[in-house]
Amino acid sequence: MNFTTDYRIEHYVLQTKWDELPPAVQKRAIVCSIDLMMALIVGAHGEQFQNGVRLSKAMQPGELRIPGSTEGFSFLGAATAMGHASNSFDIDDGHNMIKGHPGTSFIGGVLAAALEKDITYREYLETLVVSYDVAVRMGLALQDHYQFLHSTGAYGAVATAAGAGRILGFTKEQLNTAISMAEFHAPMVPVMRAVEYPSMNKDGVPFGAMVGALAVLDTLAGETARTHLLELDECRKYTDTLGSTYEIMNLYFKPYTCCRWAHQPIQASIELMKSNGITPQDIDHVVVHTFNSAARLSKIVPADTDEAQYNIAYPVATAIVNGNVGYPQICNKALGDLAVLEMMKKLSFVVDPEMDQQFPEKRLAWVEFFLKDGRSIRSRVYAANGEAADHVDLTWMLEKFTRITAPFLKETDQKTVLDLLMGSLDQKVPDIVNGVNAALERSTAQ
Repeated sequence: MNFTTDYRIEHYVLQTKWDELPPAVQKRAIVCSIDLMMALIVGAHGEQFQNGVRLSKAMQPGELRIPGSTEGFSFLGAATAMGHASNSFDIDDGHNMIKGHPGTSFIGGVLAAALEKDITYREYLETLVVSYDVAVRMGLALQDHYQFLHSTGAYGAVATAAGAGRILGFTKEQLNTAISMAEFHAPMVPVMRAVEYPSMNKDGVPFGAMVGALAVLDTLAGETARTHLLELDECRKYTDTLGSTYEIMNLYFKPYTCCRWAHQPIQASIELMKSNGITPQDIDHVVVHTFNSAARLSKIVPADTDEAQYNIAYPVATAIVNGNVGYPQICNKALGDLAVLEMMKKLSFVVDPEMDQQFPEKRLAWVEFFLKDGRSIRSRVYAANGEAADHVDLTWMLEKFTRITAPFLKETDQKTVLDLLMGSLDQKVPDIVNGVNAALERSTAQ
């Protein structure tokens, strides 16, 4: 293997400034900030986050306040707890070509560092932009080098180290050490096992967050490391476009709290029922035509929310019965809905060769409803809503934020949080988080 250390990625991470970013990238950074805060708010209401809090309390004490908790955390503890929250309801952004979730991969460590250093919102948004580039480009390099799909936690460790290192004021040499260390020790997440056997393991986000945060702390302690994959000659093509192409513009955004690979039949089913006036009682059975990776998703009756999210039968069934797949439909207490469980029995899944041929660039599916009156109704082919080609904007994200956070925030408190996340770039990040927590507390008290 031939490596060239010219600090290309390190210079980009450390030197990128808000005023030099294209306006479209600036707007997208705010959209992503809203989406990631929403994921943390929802995640704070799940069992995985509580596990992360308990783990964090066993670490060194601290005083950082994070979204959805009254506890105090150290940098490592905050990164760990938020790493447990950010992906726990699978509502965060994704990138088709790395088959995972770049934003959730680093938000725990980046926000922890932002709280630690009391930085401005502008500096935080700058860091989001460069962290997305590191996550996606490292994800592509990992796939190239290992010829095996390593999911979110793998490249998330690196993006966490890069983003947090920028905020903590690393030199290019320190950042190279942190990135090299994080990439070397990153969890090599075998994501397809989690697809077939779902659990809190999922995309490996918590361990990626912890490894990235530890790489930062170990760098500060004097540890040294050399060479990461983006310095490998064969992978340098992934850094050639730094500063001219921004991967934050190539994300997709998720309208439903479950694996993206189930979103196409969910949307197809909801819209087919609406357009034809179909009720769940009208349905004899449903055939979902999709790509192979989606067809491999679990179809078991879920015992917990993780089994419900990394599933294809349960989300499609709950979409047919309830017309939506959000926290109220996917949380643990919702899983005993007999109507949904009965609908699951009526579903079958087949691999459509044409759909499979276009994966992963496109994730496509269509459904066919067979009704009790003898009719069959077929949907068009669906790509899930929120793809990069849809040019998701602030209006799209505000609708999502309002719908997804409705179980936790009153309308006035939703507005308060959104005003903070669309407000002055000179405000401090801890003030934003304190405002979010105050809104959550008010809504809970009402």
